[in-house]
Amino acid sequence: MLSLRGLLTSLACIGFVTGVAAAPPSGKAGTCSELRLFKEWRDLSKENQQGYIQAVLCLMKLPPQDKSRPDPKSRFEEFQATHIYLTDRVHSVGHFLPWHRHLGTLYANALRDECGYKGPIAFWDWSRDADNRAVPLKNSPIFDPVSGFGGDGVPGTYTLPPDPVGDSALFPWTFRGCVGDGPFKDIKVHLGPGKLLTEHCIVRGIDESWRRTALTPNVQRVLESKTYEDFRLIIDEFMNPIHGGGHGIVGGEMLNIYSAAADPIFYLHHANLDRIWWKWQEADPAKRLYQISGPTTQRGTDQITLDFVLDFPALGPNITVRDTMDSRSAPECFVYDY
Repeated sequence: MLSLRGLLTSLACIGFVTGVAAAPPSGKAGTCSELRLFKEWRDLSKENQQGYIQAVLCLMKLPPQDKSRPDPKSRFEEFQATHIYLTDRVHSVGHFLPWHRHLGTLYANALRDECGYKGPIAFWDWSRDADNRAVPLKNSPIFDPVSGFGGDGVPGTYTLPPDPVGDSALFPWTFRGCVGDGPFKDIKVHLGPGKLLTEHCIVRGIDESWRRTALTPNVQRVLESKTYEDFRLIIDEFMNPIHGGGHGIVGGEMLNIYSAAADPIFYLHHANLDRIWWKWQEADPAKRLYQISGPTTQRGTDQITLDFVLDFPALGPNITVRDTMDSRSAPECFVYDY
């Protein structure tokens, strides 16, 4: 069995980089007709919680839009497929945060435009659960079977398939079992785990050992980063990574770097990670709003710039890193509740 230390190493996988000062923005940012609000899941009204879940279920029923890709079987799986296909290009690189920010925007757009959800988009502030040490993480409102996304995996209900090539980054002990209750209990996905193509349930394995990564002091330590380079490295650091920690709390397929987006909680977790980056930017916008650094490829030496192009196959047009940096400008057009 791979140790937790080995797992953290695999999740981090950070190559050699050098610090780069923020490049001055150029060009005119797009104007937003309105700013979408992101709110924490438990702060949504019951009506909006149910509306959000119904919109996710709607995406899971809609057919894929790109008929040239045979693997995704639904619009929801198109988002997961794009993440799988681009995983090695958008993790442990300078544009990890910008790319995932815009992925979240495209997902929110689909919930609204394709499935009629009109309420605030949700994030999951895992620190509110982690800080309450008297309550097990499995009792978080995010896992509620009625007003949330259902709970833990049921032991004995899922068998991990073989990985003949060995390139799917599968950690068997995290795949406890199929989600046993809630709105996604009977959902079948067709991509994953990892790079495999199998029909299977949504698999979880809620894990208390990751609580420490989500504690408020650990998040505050991230927010004290002096530069974007410090920030992007510390979220995936070796011992207390807030990025990997959110995935680890949910466990199961959420802890797979490729196919994690099989679980709809993926988008609430990444929205919270983006919120923390947003807060860091907001603390000193003159210096931080357009500050970017890091390699363009894993372990590469070419440095990212604001003009680096990000692609989102089957989801939306190419944009630049610059386009993502200010959440109040198009195409992002959102703010966080806190």
